[in-house]
Amino acid sequence: MNLVKTLAVSTAVLSVAAAGATYAGTLADTKAEGAVKCGVSQGLPGFSNPDAKGHWTGIDVDVCRAIAAAVFGDASKVKFVPLSAKERFTALQSGEVDVLSRNTTWTATRDTKLGLNFAGVDYYDGQGF
Repeated sequence: MNLVKTLAVSTAVLSVAAAGATYAGTLADTKAEGAVKCGVSQGLPGFSNPDAKGHWTGIDVDVCRAIAAAVFGDASKVKFVPLSAKERFTALQSGEVDVLSRNTTWTATRDTKLGLNFAGVDYYDGQGF
């Protein structure tokens, strides 16, 4: 579990650092709002899943908290926004969320045509024919 947390924090810190001055407006907007709006899946135990009390758990949630810790110095300054696969890119492009931390595969098309910047991969799984 420590390896997962280390990877999540490393990914978050590198993502924030890589954004640099190009996305200073987005970062300034996020700071002004006082929380990172993080788009997540819902109902995926181990990735992003709220419990009966509404407390979110999972690796995607931990990445969101790591980003909040990097931006605000406080991992609790995050607002989780559950999104479907259909909603995720529109929500990111419109500013409804600041970052996606959910099951979204990087592809060249998504990287170029959608105008999004993908951070490093934090979970590898398998695909087959």
